[in-house]
Amino acid sequence: MATRPCPRRLGHVVLNVRDLAASVRFYTDIVGLEISDYIEDQMAFLRCGHDHHDLALAQIPTDGSLREATYAPGRPGMEHFSYELGSLAEIEEAARYLQEQGVEIVRGIGKHGPGENLFLVFKDPDGNYCEFYAEMVQVTPEQPHVARVWRNDLAAFDQWHFSRFVVPAPDWGPRGGGEQEGQA
Repeated sequence: MATRPCPRRLGHVVLNVRDLAASVRFYTDIVGLEISDYIEDQMAFLRCGHDHHDLALAQIPTDGSLREATYAPGRPGMEHFSYELGSLAEIEEAARYLQEQGVEIVRGIGKHGPGENLFLVFKDPDGNYCEFYAEMVQVTPEQPHVARVWRNDLAAFDQWHFSRFVVPAPDWGPRGGGEQEGQA
């Protein structure tokens, strides 16, 4: 039997937004966050501390095709929140534990491009997306980070190309939202 996870702390949040540029301006100019990276015009990763990102913003489709649900890709609001685990081994153990408990895993185990964090996303009883992550890039005076723009491709979503996924891999392809099914 797998061991129950022991999160270290609450990590980052990913929000789906209607206007990425306006949201980036708000969170940098008004809230005071710094930009870490972008995925083209589809996602922005922002920070206030040492983690590569505390907040990620994902552009939702602009064609008005929003779906109503507790969570649905393309709906404005929270995409997921995350808890930090210590390593890949802990995430693998967490995946086994979640499966034993009958918890639906949405995506992962994978390794994102921006932030280079490992990820495992699953649903809570209300359908909210929760993530276990580990090994995120740390930005410090000793380890500065220069923001870059990633291509909206599989390497930005999962550098391992689904090889460690414990659920079927999503039908990959940029869908006007980069990581619509798999963010930060």
